[in-house]
Amino acid sequence: MCGIGGVVTGRPESPAALSSIAERMAGVLAHRGPDGAGIWTDPGAGVAIGHRRLAIIDLGPTGAQPAVSADGRYVLAYNGEIYNAPELADELRARGVSFRGHSDTEVLVEACASWGAARAIERLNGMFAFALWDCRERSLLLARDRLGIKPMYWAHRDGQLLFGSELKAIEAHGGWSYRIDRAALAAYLGYGYVPAPASIYENVFKLEPGCTLSWRAGSAPRIERYWDLPAIAYDGMRRRLELSEEDAAEELEFLLADSVRRHMLADVPVGCLLSGGIDSSLVTMLAQEAEGRRVRTFSVGFRESAYDETAQAREVARLLGTEHTEIRVDAASALDVIPRLSDIYDEPFADSSQIPTRIVAHLARQHVKVALSGDGGDELFGGYNRYFWSQTIQRTMRFVPLPMRQAAAALCRQAPERFFGACAALMPRAIRPVRLYEKSQKLSEILMLADGDDVYRRLITQWPDPGATAGAEPAAGRIVGAGGNSIERMQILDTITYLPDDILTKVDRASMSVGLEARVPFLDHRVVAYAWRLPPSYKIRGRRGKLPLRRLLYRRLPPELVDRPKQGFAIPLAEWLRGPLRPWAEELLSERRLREAGLFETATIRARWAQNLAGTRDWSYAIWTVLMLMAWFDRHRTVAHAA
Repeated sequence: MCGIGGVVTGRPESPAALSSIAERMAGVLAHRGPDGAGIWTDPGAGVAIGHRRLAIIDLGPTGAQPAVSADGRYVLAYNGEIYNAPELADELRARGVSFRGHSDTEVLVEACASWGAARAIERLNGMFAFALWDCRERSLLLARDRLGIKPMYWAHRDGQLLFGSELKAIEAHGGWSYRIDRAALAAYLGYGYVPAPASIYENVFKLEPGCTLSWRAGSAPRIERYWDLPAIAYDGMRRRLELSEEDAAEELEFLLADSVRRHMLADVPVGCLLSGGIDSSLVTMLAQEAEGRRVRTFSVGFRESAYDETAQAREVARLLGTEHTEIRVDAASALDVIPRLSDIYDEPFADSSQIPTRIVAHLARQHVKVALSGDGGDELFGGYNRYFWSQTIQRTMRFVPLPMRQAAAALCRQAPERFFGACAALMPRAIRPVRLYEKSQKLSEILMLADGDDVYRRLITQWPDPGATAGAEPAAGRIVGAGGNSIERMQILDTITYLPDDILTKVDRASMSVGLEARVPFLDHRVVAYAWRLPPSYKIRGRRGKLPLRRLLYRRLPPELVDRPKQGFAIPLAEWLRGPLRPWAEELLSERRLREAGLFETATIRARWAQNLAGTRDWSYAIWTVLMLMAWFDRHRTVAHAA
């Protein structure tokens, strides 16, 4: 796991200038790679490649980067881990390739030299984003892993191509100013993140998951997709497994166990991030079995009991026999992290669970250098509450006349927040929903929609009218083909948008900000393909999802732990914004600051902030998107221009 950055101009450049550029671009990524630094330049071709190293495998100099192939043709700067590197190395040795060490970096660059980059990429099992310079052809190749676990930004301007692991590496090149992309800004307000391939800046892009970019001087960048999740999903639907549920779960266990075993490979200590939920508990169980010893586990919770899951995580850790460490977060802890978020995330990012994610990453890094997480299980096996909400809502809309839906929506809007708080308090804790008031307000809008895709879009939207607020239409998202039921379509869309652009971005930036490598065993591409071959009823039945994962967990954990309602990684944001975070928020949302920024329709923001403070409407998560954007703009205003 590392940070990379570089530039190719395609024309002769000063050696000193190129070295300076590479050092700057890699230097701002030192948090991603605190263990070493390297640069490689070719003044004749105008190439500068910088690298920061987080040493995980082959800790000595034979694992250093940028790496040059034995034949001298290829130069590689790489971020990630290749989990089948040992098998690939054996094949390459059979072809006469010799290795100086045992790093996956050396395996990757020699695989590209022996098989060609395209064939090598298809054979990789791992998470990766890399830049490969071909000295003979004078061409650059950028590549990103299939699911988008590792990031890659790029820009093509003034005849040169820039790339980097984070947006700050592009900015560090110097000499350019950046205009905020209004369509990307509107999309950010809607989703809480900027969806790929856009970035917050015009003409700076994210390379999408499963894609490569090839470029040589004098030509336009060429992007090709080598792996396509919708195609994998629809192929799986056509070739459903004809197995019993028990046999299907056993095959899944074999794949997941192999994935976890591969993800445990490291020359440094490895642990697990344990929330106590199904996904992280299963990863931890399989890691414990693979290691044959006590695995270190880490969890984060909240002092507010409605949001705290540390007791469940602690009980899972006890039953699995891990060495467990936990921490609890309060508003003071959040205030300590918040000023760093705009640096950590580099472009506006408003998943509020970024706060506890950063805190638990910092906790884990004090004990281990690699941590496995359970991300991806919800998308693959049907775990999000919105899948069940959507089905229920669509059934309701088919059978309930519009006037009755209008009346129900009006009731949701008019009832005060304390009414929903009282209703939640009367429910048994096991089924008590978190943020009932906020969900009721979103429901009031959804009841008026007629189309299933519209329901999905509203369920995932933070700000209901982002185009009007930002003064531009949101950037268009990817279109997927028809097929599958409504839940399967939502799973596909979540996997190609929400998963890489929100969940994986959150985990990557939070973990790498403290030099921790986070690995995601559920996103082994073999597991992904297998999940899509399972019949829908094997994964979801009624209002219960992730059925095969539950089946595997029942072997070691009691049903009452496995079958708890999904809580998610929510924080007590509404309470904090009205309480200890209010002074910070008031300053950023003052009319003066909003007008100076020129990013929004100010009156709308001020009105919703007032409603939020009064408790007449819970806009806390929509307000958080504005706060994170304002905090980012304050930090980047020297290079970012709104107009």
